[in-house]
Amino acid sequence: MAPTTSRFALRASFVGCLLAAFGLVLAAGVPARANPILLVEADTGRVIEQKEAGRPWHPASVTKLMTVYVALNAVRNGRLKFDTPITVSPAAAAQQPSKMGFKVGTVVTLDNALKMVLVKSANDMAWLVGEGVAGSMPAFVAEMNATAAHLGMTGTHFENPNGLPDPAQVTTARDLAILARAIIYHFPEQEALFRIPAIKIGKVVLRNYNRLIDRYPGADGMKTGFVCGSGYNLVATATRGNKRLIAVILGARSGTARTEQAALMFEKGFQSSWSVFGAAAPLLSALPNSGGPIYDMRAEVCGGKRAVTASEADDEPDPQTSSSFSFATPALPKSGAELLQTLPPSMPPVPVYVGTRNAVEDFATAYEPDPPKKPKAAAGSKPDSKSAATADKPKTGGEKASGDAAKKPAKPQGAVAAGSSATPKPKPKPAPAPANPEAAAPAPKPAT
Repeated sequence: MAPTTSRFALRASFVGCLLAAFGLVLAAGVPARANPILLVEADTGRVIEQKEAGRPWHPASVTKLMTVYVALNAVRNGRLKFDTPITVSPAAAAQQPSKMGFKVGTVVTLDNALKMVLVKSANDMAWLVGEGVAGSMPAFVAEMNATAAHLGMTGTHFENPNGLPDPAQVTTARDLAILARAIIYHFPEQEALFRIPAIKIGKVVLRNYNRLIDRYPGADGMKTGFVCGSGYNLVATATRGNKRLIAVILGARSGTARTEQAALMFEKGFQSSWSVFGAAAPLLSALPNSGGPIYDMRAEVCGGKRAVTASEADDEPDPQTSSSFSFATPALPKSGAELLQTLPPSMPPVPVYVGTRNAVEDFATAYEPDPPKKPKAAAGSKPDSKSAATADKPKTGGEKASGDAAKKPAKPQGAVAAGSSATPKPKPKPAPAPANPEAAAPAPKPAT
């Protein structure tokens, strides 16, 4: 028994030294900021790489993976079908963007709603799915939390189905990897749902926010997420040969940063000889959730120094980004950007529609009609007091001022350029006013 004990002691000592050295590499090469990461083998659950995988974090829109999981489970249990029509409620329509923006009363099938949830990350469609599956939002959220407990997601709690900011909506990288494994092995027949590169709504094509799809060879899922408090999150999967990996990144500073970081993590994982833990790699279920306060990324990702406004669609590079850590491995590229390329589309944009399968509706019916434009005032007429009060105000809602408003006013007819010696022509006498003043005004343009 002594030699065996000695071997175990030697191995434990080696792993301890390796983790200590790993910590020094982190301290020396990476800024001290939050960014939990986790890389796992999907089939075995073996952890290849992790940093603060048990740290509590706001999930943002990766919440929708649980929303979809619960919905798929409901279909399997016969509670509803993919063709089941669900009606947009006032509560669903009131959800904040990102959203489809359908008006109250619009009918969407569960299948179409799930595609909009995973590709467009539509918050209103996630709410619609929850109400369609459970009948009410409290009942659906309770089912989400019961499912999380059943799967062993001990550091997770949900308050809504879409990930919009809520102080009590919390998860960990460990728990999200558990959820991703459950999706892979409980619903293998639905794997294509999580790798749709784009959906087509009428003539409009909406690209998946997961920029790994059709850019990193083998990328095949799953979901991105963003709110100011969480930063840029990502649960991603990739397959090479018979090996499938799950990468979880929380708290990246931009959409580009999380994409490149995930690509580099995958590349490490596909090298069979590379692992932080070596032969002593723990299983995902053995990682502990640490608890404690939730880190707030708001000042870092939504501060005033960004070149563009932070959003889920942001691909702004992060100059402070580095891969979480890297060892001197000649076979690895220096950054994840070197691993990304433009690949042939894995599938054409998937059409989605409103209405039912047997009664598809025009998308125009799904939106509130635009209010008619007010006709232009008649030439020479005096604007009313309300128009005069608002004429000089800029447009709201982020719209730019019209091109005409930005131009300098034209010179009045008969004006003479400064320094000119020409004699101005006399102004023509005005024509007599018609008996009916309205006849002199041009007809207003028809409302659009």
